[in-house]
Amino acid sequence: MTQNLHPVQAMSGQPPVVAGDTEQQQYLTFLLGEEMFAIGILAIREIIEYGQITEVPLVPPFIRGVINLRGAVVPVIDLSVRFGRSAGEITKRTCIVIIEIAETAGAHAQQMGVVVDAVSEVLEIAPGDIEPPPTFGTRIRTDFISGMGKVGGRFVVLLDVERILSLDEVAVIAAINQGELGAVA
Repeated sequence: MTQNLHPVQAMSGQPPVVAGDTEQQQYLTFLLGEEMFAIGILAIREIIEYGQITEVPLVPPFIRGVINLRGAVVPVIDLSVRFGRSAGEITKRTCIVIIEIAETAGAHAQQMGVVVDAVSEVLEIAPGDIEPPPTFGTRIRTDFISGMGKVGGRFVVLLDVERILSLDEVAVIAAINQGELGAVA
């Protein structure tokens, strides 16, 4: 039996107790426009209010800029723009979800902010309720999708945060994190 965690507890960095592959997994759900998306809770570090973003020249258009997060430079991307849509309107519900991209090929784990229209809730989705990504008919690239979660008679698009950025884009993010953008550009 899986314990339902309060969203703050779920985002505390403590992984949920998992007894086997049949256990439910937790996902943070959020809106981009009218569509519901989700990211695995273990990739989420925190959720902050949308605030002052400093623009950075010579970066891909979906990178909105950087924020100062307790003294660390954290790049912020706009998922709507990354998915080929126009940038969403900033409202009082707009927030930045801080995620961590796992270490790859000798690079350290990278923190990154993701602009979302509104955070919804933390959902538990059993592996049996996750379908493979569709091969067509989605409004975003299918390689960005890790699966389609069935929740209450509707689908939630489960995103693969590792694939949202290409290797070149991860290099730009790493350079921004280290304050070395001139060396990459």
